[in-house]
Amino acid sequence: MQQAKAQVLAAAAERRPLEIRGGGSKRWYGQQVQGELLDTRGYSGVIDYEPTELVITARCGTPLAEIEALLAQRNQMLPFEPPHFGSTATLGGMVASGLSGPSRQAVGALRDFVLGAVLMDGKGDVLHFGGQVMKNVAGYDVSRLLAGSLGTLGLILEVSLKVLPRPLASSSRRFAMAEAEAIRSLNQWGGLPLPISASCWQDGQLTLRLSGAQAAVSAAEKNLGGEAVADADDFWQALREQTHAFFAPMAAQKPLWRLALPSTAAPLVLPGTTLIEWGGAQRWLFTDADAQAVRGAASAAGGHATLYRGGDKDAGVFHPLAPAVAQIHRRLKSSFDPAAIFNIGRMYRDF
Repeated sequence: MQQAKAQVLAAAAERRPLEIRGGGSKRWYGQQVQGELLDTRGYSGVIDYEPTELVITARCGTPLAEIEALLAQRNQMLPFEPPHFGSTATLGGMVASGLSGPSRQAVGALRDFVLGAVLMDGKGDVLHFGGQVMKNVAGYDVSRLLAGSLGTLGLILEVSLKVLPRPLASSSRRFAMAEAEAIRSLNQWGGLPLPISASCWQDGQLTLRLSGAQAAVSAAEKNLGGEAVADADDFWQALREQTHAFFAPMAAQKPLWRLALPSTAAPLVLPGTTLIEWGGAQRWLFTDADAQAVRGAASAAGGHATLYRGGDKDAGVFHPLAPAVAQIHRRLKSSFDPAAIFNIGRMYRDF
């Protein structure tokens, strides 16, 4: 930590930009960052793990695989199923990217499980936010604000996370459905007491994952019908890590858009191929349509669009902010990073 502090103080004094990076498994996410490397991997290790309290605290450079392996020994898990995108993923990168996996629709996002965090700001000060239990979270929730901040506010040193037991039973079912019918069905089922923990529609096939008590899963299987998915674990893992066949065009740098929409939104009239997750709320789109057309369609449907991978990043990776929201971002940035040294331009060009 002292080495990191010295590097931060020197960079701030010279107003020299730093690129905060762990394993680099998500370096492609966001705009390109220039600056001297601040490598977090040396600050690693689990600080505290209380299985009975369902809380784990670890340093930023701790490998994500190490944390998940430790939880698995006690039949527990990170319930939001964070994607790794490679074997080098770290805890700090997981939080900074703010990405959640297939179970997001059922349990909530990564930020909902962040109980506390320790942050080094642009002045080299070590700040503590939140705690290790839910009731300690009060006031301005900076610890959760760090989720998805892409390292623009400071160096995340430690994080405390809420974990959950693994479900006792799980089953996946598949249905032949057109896109519009799948969206209607997902929203209808979402209003019923069904243990749906994940969903995926692609190319005329809707796949559901049921998780929970054996009795609840069995009852849902009977009520919903559909065909059993034999390779279910592999299927959801491929979806989480984007190794599913749908994502193959990423290898050729074809633009992949991530659309966050109301779950009830009708299929968008845009060219390309689509995969739908999170009960209809997250839609992946490979398209050659320009950024203005994609973002216009998303906005008209009540959502927003992110140029997730590939394509021309000159159009901006993230959806443009409303002026008032952009001002909040700038004030937060200047408060935590007054010399503007951390991951400059990673989210938006001017901060």
